[in-house]
Amino acid sequence: MAILFVLFFSERCSMTANGLPEAVYLTRERLVALEQELRELKTNGRKTVAMKIADARGHGDLSENAEYDAAKEEQQHLELKIAKLEQTLSRAKIIEARDLPNDKIYILTRVKLKDLKSNELHEYLLVSPEESNYEENKISVTSPIGKALLGKVKGETVDINVPAGKLRYQILDISR
Repeated sequence: MAILFVLFFSERCSMTANGLPEAVYLTRERLVALEQELRELKTNGRKTVAMKIADARGHGDLSENAEYDAAKEEQQHLELKIAKLEQTLSRAKIIEARDLPNDKIYILTRVKLKDLKSNELHEYLLVSPEESNYEENKISVTSPIGKALLGKVKGETVDINVPAGKLRYQILDISR
């Protein structure tokens, strides 16, 4: 389990030039949601897994008990998720949209775009990678679209290289 955490941590945690973990920028709402999820996993999640392990132990020989192995694996996944959440929360910095300028596209900017090939309109909110959710039109500032939009202003045309090809958008509006 410790090896899994070290591998997970080293793969998921960007480091600054001085070797410290990079900050994770979150809105207050997302921070509260992550803290609540962590509390839930530490209490009810651990209790549920412990009950599954205890129940599986009651089925006899552990060396040939698939139910026990599955419960132990579930426990490892749970502990890994808890460690990830703790690591994210330990690096969390709260950002507020009102504290950011309105002159350009930054994190927490709502952007209205026009696809110049299809004439479709798209609206996105640029957020940190930890908050991105495509179904809610929240895209990460580290995604290809997010990176290309950062620093741009209303009226600009942006060419974006994405895995599916090249996108060309006009920025119709930016807001907080």
